[in-house]
Amino acid sequence: MSNQEIAKSIKTGSYNTNYHDLGEGEAVMFIHGSGPGVTAFANWRLAMPEISKNYRVIAPDMVGFGYTDRPKGIEYNMDTWVQQTLDLADALNLDKINLVGNSFGGALAMAFAIKYPNKVNKLVLMGSVGVYFDMTFGLDKVWGYTPSFENMKELLDIFAYNRDIVTDELAQLRYEASTRPGFQESFSSMFPAPRQQWADAMESDEQDIKNINHDTLIIHGREDKVIPLQNSIRINQLIKKSQLHVFGECGHWTQIEHKDRFNTLLLNFFGE
Repeated sequence: MSNQEIAKSIKTGSYNTNYHDLGEGEAVMFIHGSGPGVTAFANWRLAMPEISKNYRVIAPDMVGFGYTDRPKGIEYNMDTWVQQTLDLADALNLDKINLVGNSFGGALAMAFAIKYPNKVNKLVLMGSVGVYFDMTFGLDKVWGYTPSFENMKELLDIFAYNRDIVTDELAQLRYEASTRPGFQESFSSMFPAPRQQWADAMESDEQDIKNINHDTLIIHGREDKVIPLQNSIRINQLIKKSQLHVFGECGHWTQIEHKDRFNTLLLNFFGE
């Protein structure tokens, strides 16, 4: 699997970002979540081929995750990730991007749209962080992960509503991914306990969210145990031009558990 996770590399600020670049046309940038061993490919492997039929899909590994460089002394925080997103867009000469953010990536997408509104066309927020919520059992488990096959299997059970996709094979793949050189070191340094502070640090000011003027598609799984559905309801209340789609029988992985509907929703939304 790992060879598919390593794609192109481009200089963003002082380090190189690993990113996927498929298709052509209007740019859609996919920002992954913050699970252990996560990569852009692992998160978006079922969406990228479909969306890239109509759009240029860009999917980076955010710094601290995946195969992007891990520069010594870098601070893993929202400012750093927003800057990386800007540097990547600039390096690729993209004037405007559609942004799709999953979980942590949703908080990042909102923060980017608030800081650089003219760089964003439309927003998609899936299972998004970015407003206040009480730390969930699920997210505490995700951010507190220590590498073992059993721990990864438990996490996948938390992520997915549908047990059929939580196979031992997938758990083994994701466990191995989480133990690659440098992966766990950066991951365990990002969200030490008490973890409420890191969820809080990803919040955007509610007044700033209210001022977001972009067409926004908000997606959430009703049975999400990692990020509460209430987050998306709140974001929908705040963003004027937003629509909320809630999937029943769905956990934190809409793009995997309801992949066809998810892809269709995005294609329709971007095509409007």
